[in-house]
Amino acid sequence: MQKMVLTVVVGGFTLAACAQQTPADGSNAKAQVPVAKTTLPNRDVQVAPGTADARALDAVKRFNPGIVVENISAAPMPGFRQMIIGGQVVYVSDDGKYVFLAGQGGGLFDAGSQANLSEDALAAERVRLLKTIPQSDRIVFSPANPKYTITVFTDIECGFCRKLHSEMAEINKQGIAVEYLAFPRQGLGSKDYVDMISVWCAADRKAALTNAKTGGKVPAKDCKNTVAAQYVVGQRSGLTGTPMILAQDGQMIGGYLPPAVLKQRLDAWAATKSKG
Repeated sequence: MQKMVLTVVVGGFTLAACAQQTPADGSNAKAQVPVAKTTLPNRDVQVAPGTADARALDAVKRFNPGIVVENISAAPMPGFRQMIIGGQVVYVSDDGKYVFLAGQGGGLFDAGSQANLSEDALAAERVRLLKTIPQSDRIVFSPANPKYTITVFTDIECGFCRKLHSEMAEINKQGIAVEYLAFPRQGLGSKDYVDMISVWCAADRKAALTNAKTGGKVPAKDCKNTVAAQYVVGQRSGLTGTPMILAQDGQMIGGYLPPAVLKQRLDAWAATKSKG
């Protein structure tokens, strides 16, 4: 039984790094295309020796020495540390003996409020990560005075991404501003990645993105860009598919949602925030 549990845990830790789509033609998604370096550090947080944080770090390293722990803090439940690893929330007992994952759809819940405390932790990490992408590097579709602003990780080849974009006028009419970040699902160095760079380097990014999402040819462009960094932020934010819609506090609102439903979700999110 113990061996089975360890296998699941190790598989969970490596999941985010494998969430890339293989092209339908079976070709290698990672073509020989230069990939820009990102500014996000790929190293563990620093911990003091002999502390609960150090024991937690050592515990997960036993599963895989290459695991990068991005954040460690006290967990909401006594006797545990809370860690962010590759867009997932992991809990480790203070003595370093027990490790468990808060997987997709699961997590640590407050029995009284029914709040998903794991999602709250990941949301805070997403906010930190999103701050590494300048506002000028986002493609924004906004009404004059938006009530809500959402971040959407998008791909130009994704069917649901295209459907959401086709309803942009109605989304804006609902008082929602959309800030797009790039997530080329076929991976860094793929044709998808190159095409998204072309969109982000276009003189009119909004028109280029709309053209790409409606099946138009993407004129080749290159420039200094943060597409690779946006992709990495998506991975570290726990992205499991596109589009991924985030509220302003990093909470995941969902994937594709019709405009009216999206507004309802945001109203519910705002009501929860107002309660405190």
